[in-house]
Amino acid sequence: SDLMVQFRPGPRYQRGFGTRQPAGGDLEAAPVPSHERVPAGGHPVCGHPKAFGRCAGGAYPGSGLGLGRLYYIIAKKQRIRAEETIKERLGYSDEQAKATIRSLFIKLGATFMEIMYMPALNKNNIRGLVTFDRPDVLWEALGEGKGVVMLACHMDNWEWLGAALALSGFPLSAVEKPQPNHIYSDFMNELRKGVGQEIFSRGTSEILGCARAMKKKRMLGLIADQDGGYDGIFVPFLGKMASTPTGPAYFSRKFNAPIVPIFIVRKEGNYGHLAIVKDPIYYEDTGDRKADDYNVTLKMTQIVEEVIKEYPDNWLWFQHRWNTPYTPPEEKELKQGEK
Repeated sequence: SDLMVQFRPGPRYQRGFGTRQPAGGDLEAAPVPSHERVPAGGHPVCGHPKAFGRCAGGAYPGSGLGLGRLYYIIAKKQRIRAEETIKERLGYSDEQAKATIRSLFIKLGATFMEIMYMPALNKNNIRGLVTFDRPDVLWEALGEGKGVVMLACHMDNWEWLGAALALSGFPLSAVEKPQPNHIYSDFMNELRKGVGQEIFSRGTSEILGCARAMKKKRMLGLIADQDGGYDGIFVPFLGKMASTPTGPAYFSRKFNAPIVPIFIVRKEGNYGHLAIVKDPIYYEDTGDRKADDYNVTLKMTQIVEEVIKEYPDNWLWFQHRWNTPYTPPEEKELKQGEK
């Protein structure tokens, strides 16, 4: 949200779901029209002159990357916080931190322009923009008939990850966190729904909505790298205890559903994206709910760590991930004993 300015929602662009792919099928198999392909070293040619698409799709490689360079200069608060965090958590030198965070900000500029292109996305041109490495893993998880908890995080253009899933035929429901600027929230939700996602707003009746989605055997998209508050599960994350949202563990336990971590990263040269699908994680119910929730949350977090370390300039380092202070159990017991 730090990168966004105010937008007034425009007309909704409704998109149909793609055809369901068979287990082991290739989402890239269908031919992509020549006017919608991403040329090597080029940029997406949208072919939708009346939408944001033509402007953003044709201009984002230059103007988007330039916008990112400008953002790196003017967003001093976010830049410093990101550089300090990556030095603290990954042990980077000043030079490494500056180079990595500068690359991150440049990518964010491209992401901003890509989001403007979302109304022009469809099930044909998305294939040339986002590539899934293992779509068969997702179809097989859905095939178990228990719904799927899709675990994502703030990497690269996570908005296009949701769009690519929905436009590729995956029945995606997701929870969004309302922003202080309701115009921006409405604008983003309109874009998400326009590509076929079902959206629940946090702070409403999202728990019931998520439960209904799981009962319908849909894919429930949850973000795993936000601070979970005092009700979260504290697990080590990049060397520091972090409160982690309980949602993935809860819905996996309640519906005996697999958790599939999936991450989007920008391809070399900043054109196009790769969606990385990890192996499913299964909730192990030993009868000790607290320990079982902790264990599955720890497994999820370790996978998120691995991907961040491999693609450090794709993760949002300036977010307040460790915002909730951690109190060791022994200190809690000591304080309770003193009362």
